[in-house]
Amino acid sequence: MNRGDIYWVDLNPTRGSEINKHRSCVIISVNPINSARHTVVVVPLSTSAKPRPPIALAVHCLDQIATAVCDQIRTVDKTRLGKLAGKLSVKDLNSLENSLRQVLGL
Repeated sequence: MNRGDIYWVDLNPTRGSEINKHRSCVIISVNPINSARHTVVVVPLSTSAKPRPPIALAVHCLDQIATAVCDQIRTVDKTRLGKLAGKLSVKDLNSLENSLRQVLGL
């Protein structure tokens, strides 16, 4: 499990306005932490959300354009992860990192 990998993740149960369902997510936590912990930090992807940078960013995923929903970052236990679905390109991962900096004020 590496930074930039896209996995299918079961995000249920959720509350209120949290993004839900079984959906693809990008791992954004760094590789040493991914190896050492039982959790990873992910950004959910959506094919229905419209891109609104920096909150929602268009990325290439699974042979289509998806939206990385940057304000729905969450830590998930690795038991929530299903199959590996792909990997973000270096360009898309850099764009995602820039959006996350803006969303988080870093």
